[in-house]
Amino acid sequence: MKYFIVAGEPSGDLLGSYLMKSINKMDSNADFHCLGGDMMEAQGGEIIKHYKELAFMGFWEVAKNLRTILKNLTICKVDILLYKPDVIVLIDYPGFNLRIAKFAKEQNIRVVYFVSPQIWAWKKNRIHKIKRDVDTMITILPFETDFYEKNNYYAHYVGHPLLDVIHDAMKSDDWHTFKKKNKLDDRPVIAILPGSRKQELQKMLPIMLKMVKYFPEYQFVISKVSWQPLSIYHSYINDNTITLVGDTYSLLRYAKAAIVTSGTATLETALWKVPQVVCYRGSFLSYIIAKLVVGKHLKYISLVNLILDKQAVTELIQGECNPKKLRKEVIKIVSEPSTIESMECDYKQLIEIIGETGASDRAAKLIVNNEVR
Repeated sequence: MKYFIVAGEPSGDLLGSYLMKSINKMDSNADFHCLGGDMMEAQGGEIIKHYKELAFMGFWEVAKNLRTILKNLTICKVDILLYKPDVIVLIDYPGFNLRIAKFAKEQNIRVVYFVSPQIWAWKKNRIHKIKRDVDTMITILPFETDFYEKNNYYAHYVGHPLLDVIHDAMKSDDWHTFKKKNKLDDRPVIAILPGSRKQELQKMLPIMLKMVKYFPEYQFVISKVSWQPLSIYHSYINDNTITLVGDTYSLLRYAKAAIVTSGTATLETALWKVPQVVCYRGSFLSYIIAKLVVGKHLKYISLVNLILDKQAVTELIQGECNPKKLRKEVIKIVSEPSTIESMECDYKQLIEIIGETGASDRAAKLIVNNEVR
């Protein structure tokens, strides 16, 4: 079969690559066109647009880049018409993907949504577009199926594919090899996960790196993404002892604590059972718009807290995300046993909620076998 897969950010590229790997095992004639990244390309996908040209963060940033986004939508639609896929698989990224779903439905192409948009948290009216345009919804969080059921729409729950990714990452280097490869010393590691978008790096790195001077007994290691130039990171690094590492999972495997920009990384950090502080700062205008649009619907911003429906990890948002408060919270996650134990307990509950490994295979089976609502 011919599969057209759309992933608009790094986490989607990762989950998409695992899905493609599973599809390849079940369909020897699988052929892929993708909006995605290097990991999806490594699984045999022809990348018609890289996600680094799609990733815009915040209401204002999206508005500023609207012409580029519309151009990318056109490129995507044209390739769909030329490629004539048997099925279109959309991975999260709802602002873009729901438009593609509508277009695909108009062309009588089967539409599968893998990784549901978080409409249960905000923009619940999007359920109408999903019911109209999406043939098969595949969810990765158990309570999402309950939300869809209440709205008279059937969704298939498969579990969270990050468990598959982390299971594979367990085979990575041991501490001695990781330390030697990255020229680290024997001090415990605090991981910095500043995000992947340029806007995130510009907002988050300067604040996160202010922690270095307060915790000399730790070594700080930044998780970098391959598609951002080193110059962006180095423009904020004043201490030559700070290390950049491209393998986030190896870093989390050996980290004692982590400072994390809100996003999928918060869940990844939790699945590695690393105590964390979640940070987020956007442009002032984007923040005001977000408060007006989603503030009354959303109690939390991190996936960990959203899934558990409680504040398991501290969130420092906008003005709260400052060096003084961040230092206070980092002290807690590296030296307060009660904070660390409480977080470990919450992480255990989180893992129980999101299920077992094998989610990618289960999702691929639904897609290959054409299982609908």
